[in-house]
Amino acid sequence: MQRYTGNVFVVIHLLASILLLHETIKHKMVVLNVGNWLHAYGIVLGVDLFSAGMILLSSFLAMLAWFYSATWLGGKSINSIFNTVFFTLLLGLTGSFMAADLFNLYVWFEVMLVSSFVLLTLGGKKLQLEGAIKYVAINVFASTIFLAGVGIIYGLTGTINMAMAGLVIESIGNHTLVNVAGAFFLVAFGIKAAIFPLFFWLPASYHTAPIGYSSLLMAMMTKVGVYTLIRFFTLIIPASNTPFKLIFMILAGFTMVVGVLGAAAQTDFRRILSFHIVSQIGYMLMGLAIGTPLAIAGAMFFILHNVLVKTNLFFVAGLIGKNTGTYNLQKLGGIFARLPVLALLFAISAFSLTGVPPLTGFWGKFILAKAGFLSSDWIIVTVSLVVSLFTLFSMTKIWNYVFWKPLPIGEKLPANNFADLFSKNKSMLVIIFLLSAVILLVSFVPNPLIEFTERAARFVVERDEYIGFIINRK
Repeated sequence: MQRYTGNVFVVIHLLASILLLHETIKHKMVVLNVGNWLHAYGIVLGVDLFSAGMILLSSFLAMLAWFYSATWLGGKSINSIFNTVFFTLLLGLTGSFMAADLFNLYVWFEVMLVSSFVLLTLGGKKLQLEGAIKYVAINVFASTIFLAGVGIIYGLTGTINMAMAGLVIESIGNHTLVNVAGAFFLVAFGIKAAIFPLFFWLPASYHTAPIGYSSLLMAMMTKVGVYTLIRFFTLIIPASNTPFKLIFMILAGFTMVVGVLGAAAQTDFRRILSFHIVSQIGYMLMGLAIGTPLAIAGAMFFILHNVLVKTNLFFVAGLIGKNTGTYNLQKLGGIFARLPVLALLFAISAFSLTGVPPLTGFWGKFILAKAGFLSSDWIIVTVSLVVSLFTLFSMTKIWNYVFWKPLPIGEKLPANNFADLFSKNKSMLVIIFLLSAVILLVSFVPNPLIEFTERAARFVVERDEYIGFIINRK
C-alpha cells in the first residue's frame, strides 16, 4: 500500500512542479510570505526561474529514482523506512530551492542531511556505515559553519532575509567583515557542493550505498550546494569585483583537475562515477567564477546536463552491479558482445559526459567556453578543455573493461540476451531508456533550454527584480 501511495504522490509532485514552473514563467517570480510577518523577520519562500527549474529537475529525477528503486526493494523489511526517508529528502530538496531567508535554508539543509544519512546506511553493511560516518561528520561541520555564517550576516545586516541582506551589505563600509561572512558560506556551501579541497567525503561515501536506494541523493545533493553558491554570491555578496571571483576561478580549476585524475585512478565503477561528480562540479563553479549572465546560464545548463547524464550512468552501473554482484572493473566484461543495447545506453551518457557534439555535455561546455572567451578568462577555459580529454579517457576505461573486453573466467553477466535482462529488470531498464531519450532530446533540441537558462541567469545576476519581488511583499 505504501508503495502504491508513493507511486501516486511522486507523480503529483512532478505535476505540481510543472505548474509552479508555468506560473514562474508567467509572472517571473512567485513569493509566499508565510504567516504575513514583516518581510525582514518572517519566513519567505521565493521561486524564480532558476529555483523553479531546479525543483522541476529534482522532481523528475525523484520520479525516476522512485520507480528505479522498485526492483531493489521488493519485499524487504527496509521498504517502509526507504519510502518515508525518500520523500523526506525530496521535501528537503524542494524547501532548499524555495527558501528566501538564510535560516530557513539552514533548516532544509538539515532535513536533507538527516534523510540522506539514513539512505546511505540502509542495509547496514560495514562499508556503508563507514562511508556514512564520514559523510555525516563533514556535513555536520559544514552545517556548523553555515549557522555561524548566518549569525555573522544577521550581526552585519540585522536580517536573515537574503534579498534585504544583499541590499544592506551594499552600504557596509567594513569589507573585511563582509568577506569573512562570505568565507564562512563558501566553506559551508563548498562542502555541500564537494568542491576542491572539500570534496573528499563524496568518493568516500557515495560508492558504499546500493544505487537503488541512493540514486536521488547522488543526483541532487551536490547540486543544492552549487545552487546555494550561485544564489549567495550573486544576491547577497556578488562575487564579481571581489576577491571571491579569483578564489572561485582557482577552486573551479582544481576541482575539475583533481576530480578527473581521481576518476582515472579508480578500478571501481561507482568510484569512477563519484569522482566524476567532483570534476563536473568544477564546470559549474567555473560559470560562477566568470560571473556574467552567459556564464551563469552555462552553469545552469551544465547542472541540467550533469544531473541527467550522471544519474543515467549510475542507473546503468546499478543494473550491472545488481545482476553481477560486483562493480570491480577487473571482474566485469563481455557486455557489448551479448547485450549491445545496454552498451549503447551507456555510450549515450558516457559520450555526453565527455562533451562529444552534439550531446548535452557539448552544449554546456560550449556556453561556458564562449562566456570565458568573451570575458578573457582563457586559463580556466583551457583547463576545462584539457579536463574533457581526461574525462574521455576514464569513460573509455569503463568501456574497455566493462563492455569491450571478454568476460573473465568464473564471472557472470547480467543475462545472455537483452530479452532475458529485460524480463528480470523491467522497471530499471524502462527508467534507463526514458532518461536516455530525454538526454537525446535535450542534445538535439537544446535551444529552448538554452534560452530558458539565459533568461533565468539574467534574473539572477541582475538581482534588482528578485529583491523587488521579495521586499515588496508585506
